[in-house]
Amino acid sequence: MDEEIKKTCLHASHVALGAQMSPFAGFDMPIQYSGITQEHLAVRNKVGIFDVSHMGEIFISGPDAERYVNHIFTNNISGYNPGKILYGMMLYPDGGCVDDLLVYREFEPDHFLLVVNAANIYKDYQWMLDQQKGYDVKIDNQSDAWGQIAIQGPEAEKTVVELLGLECAKSLMFYEYCNAQYNGHRLIVSRSGYTGEDGFELYATPQDTIQIWDRLIKAGVQPCGLGCRDTLRFEAGLPLYGDELSTEISPIEAGLGMFCKLDKAEFIGRESLVAQKELGVDKKLVGIEIFDRAIPRHGYPVELEDGTPVGEVTTGYHSITLDKSICFALVKPEFAALDTPLWIRIRKKVFPGKVVKKRFYQTNYKK
Repeated sequence: MDEEIKKTCLHASHVALGAQMSPFAGFDMPIQYSGITQEHLAVRNKVGIFDVSHMGEIFISGPDAERYVNHIFTNNISGYNPGKILYGMMLYPDGGCVDDLLVYREFEPDHFLLVVNAANIYKDYQWMLDQQKGYDVKIDNQSDAWGQIAIQGPEAEKTVVELLGLECAKSLMFYEYCNAQYNGHRLIVSRSGYTGEDGFELYATPQDTIQIWDRLIKAGVQPCGLGCRDTLRFEAGLPLYGDELSTEISPIEAGLGMFCKLDKAEFIGRESLVAQKELGVDKKLVGIEIFDRAIPRHGYPVELEDGTPVGEVTTGYHSITLDKSICFALVKPEFAALDTPLWIRIRKKVFPGKVVKKRFYQTNYKK
């Protein structure tokens, strides 16, 4: 069924700023404003802001909320205090990925916020409802009631505190959040992000989101589009659902086993992941550095020197920060060790490279 493309609460602001707009995950989203390189470097060196209001917010509450979330979530939320955020996945029984997401442990007992990918909101919500039997929980999809702005970069804390007056942000460690007020409405201030830099994600009502965005723009903060959001997350070794995780790519294959707590009593997909750990997998996600400026793209073949195919690129760019061509690729496990020589076929030519760590770039930020 074709659906009309959606607009976030900030759509008019993007158009007024002259953003290049394009459909993404069912929304008309800004790809770039001044240019991907300038926006990318603003986040790496100073600060930039992103409209991420297309993301989904699903609230879980009730007497069985913790048990239910642990049932559908690969990470283990038990024992964490309110104000903590955990990253993990929801899986099908075969280990394929429904989605990767963040779980916020709310300050109100037996309440959780699940933040899911924009393209998967409806699918995720329906899947959660399908798993509800036997659990006394309420599953409330509030995605249309929230806007979200990501403020990312070395000056993110300064920006949030000085321009928005959110003093509580200073006390947050990474993957922690606090509740604040804006115009008398709830404002969630989360120290988190998808860029590899320090940063915050602010969840507010759509009207408050517009006001916050306008304040930041008027103060001269660089607006950033989805183009550099992808180049930033990729350099930092962060996966994108649909490329490095999918129904066909498990967390074990993606190298994200640390977010799957196999010592938990149970969660959907656990048995499949245990089997993958014990028996091995057919493919493994690696980073590859290419000894050339040629740019590998999604779907390009990965080969041995003699032309034998051993894998496929999932994401590739000429890194803006590092000035080298790099990519993620799913390859046969026997060719996944660091420094293994591999070749990328780009159209009719092949370019040599080697396996490197997937986190191509790492900030000096510590909190």
